[in-house]
Order: sequence, then structure tokens, then C-alpha cells
Amino acid sequence: MPSLRDMSKRIKSVKSTQKITRAMKMVAAAKLRKAQDEVRKARPFAQKLEQTIAHLTKRLELQGQAPHPLLVNKGLKRRVEVVVLTSDRGLCGGFNTNILRKSERFLFDAKSEYEEIRISTLGKKGYEHFMREGKSVRTNYQDVLTHASYKKASEISAEICKSYVQENVDAVFLVYNEFKSAISQTVVVKQMLPIKPAPLLDTVSPVDYIYEPEQRELLNSLIPKYFATLLYQSFLESVASEYGSRMTAMDNATRNAKEMISSLTLKYNRARQAAITSELMEIIGGAEAISA
Repeated sequence: MPSLRDMSKRIKSVKSTQKITRAMKMVAAAKLRKAQDEVRKARPFAQKLEQTIAHLTKRLELQGQAPHPLLVNKGLKRRVEVVVLTSDRGLCGGFNTNILRKSERFLFDAKSEYEEIRISTLGKKGYEHFMREGKSVRTNYQDVLTHASYKKASEISAEICKSYVQENVDAVFLVYNEFKSAISQTVVVKQMLPIKPAPLLDTVSPVDYIYEPEQRELLNSLIPKYFATLLYQSFLESVASEYGSRMTAMDNATRNAKEMISSLTLKYNRARQAAITSELMEIIGGAEAISA
């Protein structure tokens, strides 16, 4: 049985850990509020951009023009690229574990469908996982989520789009955590290329617009921006999900520390009481022996 001194040190150690987890929870909660605002701002823009592209694509289709290269489904099953989006740090509950489990499942299922599977990672944890598993990672984009920006998303999207247009890959999938709430995130496997604009809710209006520049040039400009916007939105969703998961994990850790402190304190008091009782019994026994 540990001594009273050891038990006292253990209680102090757990209390120190509890202070750290409580502070981390508060920091994550503060950053989560900002990340939520960024997600809310990004979603309407991406949706409106998607509607505009869908409208332009339908117009060009009615005019008999060829679709944009990033919209063309090649119908080939040679190479697929899977981009896995994880965090750079741990201590965020099952955030990274859920993404990696979903990724491994997708990679296993894709083996029978594609001849070659390429893996790219966004985030340190995903890269380290695939390295441990002995799987080849085509590229690891570093420090992306630390300061998520549209500029970085645009640079990465330009590289991926170029690879698709040059027929180095036939499809691109993104695995990331979609933000629902502070306690709920959903791991999503989303096909990024070829781009599939949402179908129009109604038929194309017979009234057309005057475009400047013309429709084809406008579409060629909007589609790469739309792809970059989708990638940037996934960055924001992932950051918000990470903070939500970290806040929940640190809250659970703080409560567990509180329960552990209560349990250790109870054991310490019982041991201390037993030690005092034992000392009293020795004193009484000694006094009786002297008086006898």
C-alpha cells in the first residue's frame, strides 16, 4: 500500500493535470466560437457559387458546347488520389482516429476498383499514421490548418486540378471531419474531382443574361475558384471540428480528474485515520503496560 506521502504527491499531480485540462478546454472553447463563425460565413458563398456554376454548365450544355475539363468524368479506373485531412496535434479525442479509420476503410474498398491508389495528407497526424503503416504518401502538405487560408487552399487546389487535367489521376477524394456542433462531427468521404455541381432545383429559365466576359470564359474562371473554395471550406470545417473535439475531450478529462481526486482524497483520509488509530492504540497499549 502506498504511503501517505506518496498519496499526497499523487493528489497534487492530478490537481495540476486538472488545471491544465481545464485551461485547454477554455482555450478550445474560445477558438471554437471563432471557427464556427468562419464556417457559417463560408457555406453560403460556396452554395451560391455552386448554383452559378450549375446554371452556366446547363446553359453551355443546351448550346451544345463541351463541358469544362474538371467536370468531365473520364470513366477510367486507373488512378485515384485520396487526400486525408487530419490535425497537427493530438489531445482531441477521437478526431484523428475516426478520420484514419474511415480512410483505411475507403482505401481497402478502393483496392478492387482502382489499379493504383495515391495518398496525400494534410496534417501531421495523418502523415505519421501512414508512415507507421508502411504506406507511401505522395505528398504531405504542412502547416495548412495552423493558419487556414484561402491562399493556401488555392495553391493546393491548383496542383490537384493540374494533375487531373493532365490525366495523372482519374478521380480525387477528400476525407475530412464535417462540423455539426461542438459535440458532433461527421467523417465525410467527398469526391472532389470530377466536380459534380448540385442539380438545379428548377428548369433553366428561358430568360438568359448578358455575360461579361462570355459564358465559357466565366465558367473557366469560376470552376477553379469553386474547387479552391470547397477545399478551403473543408479546412474551416476540420478546424472547427478539431476544436469541438478537443473541448469535449478536455472537459471529460477535467471531470475524470475531479473524480480521481475525490477517490484519492477518500483513500488518503482513510489511510491517515487508520495510521492515527494505530498510533493511539500503541500509546494506550504502552500506557497500560507501564501502569501494570
